[in-house]
Amino acid sequence: MASSLPAFTVRRGEPVLVSPAEPTPRETKPLSDIDDSEGMRFYSSGIHLYRANPAKAGQDPATVIREALAKALVPYYPLAGRLREEEGRKLVVDCAGQGVMFAEADADLTADDFGDVQSPPFPCFERFILESTTIAGVEPVIDRPLLYIQVTRLKCGGFIFGQRFCHCIVDAPGGMQFEKAICELACGAAAPSVAPSWGREMFMARDPPRPSYPHLEYREPAGGGTDQPDRVLTTHPRDVARVPFFFGPREIAGLRQRAPTGMRCSRFELVAAAIWRSRAAALGYAPDEEVRLSFIVNARGRAEIPLPEGFYGNAFAYSVAATTAGELTGKDLGYALELVKKAKSAVTYDYLLSVADLMVLTGRPLFALSRTYIVSDISHAGFKSIDFGWGEAVYGGPAKGGEGPVLGVTNYFSRAKNGKGEEGTVVPICLPKDAMEKFQLEIEGLTAAL
Repeated sequence: MASSLPAFTVRRGEPVLVSPAEPTPRETKPLSDIDDSEGMRFYSSGIHLYRANPAKAGQDPATVIREALAKALVPYYPLAGRLREEEGRKLVVDCAGQGVMFAEADADLTADDFGDVQSPPFPCFERFILESTTIAGVEPVIDRPLLYIQVTRLKCGGFIFGQRFCHCIVDAPGGMQFEKAICELACGAAAPSVAPSWGREMFMARDPPRPSYPHLEYREPAGGGTDQPDRVLTTHPRDVARVPFFFGPREIAGLRQRAPTGMRCSRFELVAAAIWRSRAAALGYAPDEEVRLSFIVNARGRAEIPLPEGFYGNAFAYSVAATTAGELTGKDLGYALELVKKAKSAVTYDYLLSVADLMVLTGRPLFALSRTYIVSDISHAGFKSIDFGWGEAVYGGPAKGGEGPVLGVTNYFSRAKNGKGEEGTVVPICLPKDAMEKFQLEIEGLTAAL
């Protein structure tokens, strides 16, 4: 895991706008009805840490990346535009080559100072990403750059690449596709190996809109009441404990022993079910209160969802497993696993179109947060493969432990190694301090060998 950093300063230059290196089309492009939902209207942050490369001695990574960025914005010209909101809260991109925000900086740190950081949050991440203006604590996405990049040179010759994408315009694989295009151009390619495709019409609402699924993710859970708010939503950040939990070979073996005989379960399903069950027990929900696990199901790579090659927009939906707290915590892990597997298989192309229909009919609402645990599996995203010519990243992934509207509701699952060199899944859990010990005991009970 990461070591504590020594005292340091970051000297950041004045941010500048980087526009496409060549003239690009001037047009208006509508986002899909999945892109512009309320839950996408935020900036997602990522960080890549690189060591010095003797072969790159004398080359400035900030200059190399800025020049490649300008070239990449030619085929990806919508990323240089600005969002505009039209009737019905519909978002469109005003493509006029306005540019993305770029800053270069210097820090009196070395890559080794960060230790063996393998999973988010990245140490002192806020110093290495470029923030935009907030209004009343909220960061608007309308009429703002869609991408913010900061390249921070380190005194060892390495550097940190920090980015913040507006989630309306790309999802994680789409953002990776664009970053790889920058990498290829930085390494001398004449053009990106994958040509971008807009393709947002695939996820537009039907005419007339006709939602065909219950979409629990956009309904408040049953049970409880306004006089019993979710503790996670009302706990002040200073009263929240943040602890990374490691699920390695021993822990996964313990979970598999508790799965029903003959049930095939992925690592993600086992860990998600265990955390959901343990979290509900630790937070002490009433037995009749509905509790939910919501997770991202990606549409990419599925034959029944014919995405065009090079698509870089949002291509996923939130699927929900739901039950009462009494049922979840009173039954064995197999009960939770069955609910998780059922929810995971529910997302089809028709389901995605149903989400788009619902967005149009209901004003593009935010998904429900109360008594809900939202997870995103980034274990196989390949963030470390982003190579600007200095080699593979030492760390590559989200800047924060979780992102979205409320602290403690959303978590990333990522891959890492423990002190023994064993590979496993790391989940950075945020809970009220008085619930964390109970959570840990629940997890220990579920992962212990039978």
